[in-house]
Amino acid sequence: MLAAKQSADSRRAQRIRCHIRASLTFLTQRLDARILDISRTGMAIHLEGWIEAKRGSTVTLFCPELGHVECTVCWYRAGKMGLEFEQTSNMVAQITAYFRNFHRDPRNLRPS
Repeated sequence: MLAAKQSADSRRAQRIRCHIRASLTFLTQRLDARILDISRTGMAIHLEGWIEAKRGSTVTLFCPELGHVECTVCWYRAGKMGLEFEQTSNMVAQITAYFRNFHRDPRNLRPS
């Protein structure tokens, strides 16, 4: 069982911690949220309230750094939600642009 867990973990994209304010929309509901971590395939968010979205639901997240992003809910518990990005060419371009233009990993910054 440990080998299966390691194999599944090795397929995940590297997650990078962040703190980005955003809003999440599901049907007619809208909530403020905070992106906790992000990767090239998805993100984890903290919700400031409750929303009716369930696993498999399509939601839209908006923040200035990413723009409007359509995602699928992977999990939702204790006020946090895991989202997977739609794998369209437009979405891949948005995420690539975020990592190129907005996200700065402190480990990669050079001293001035």
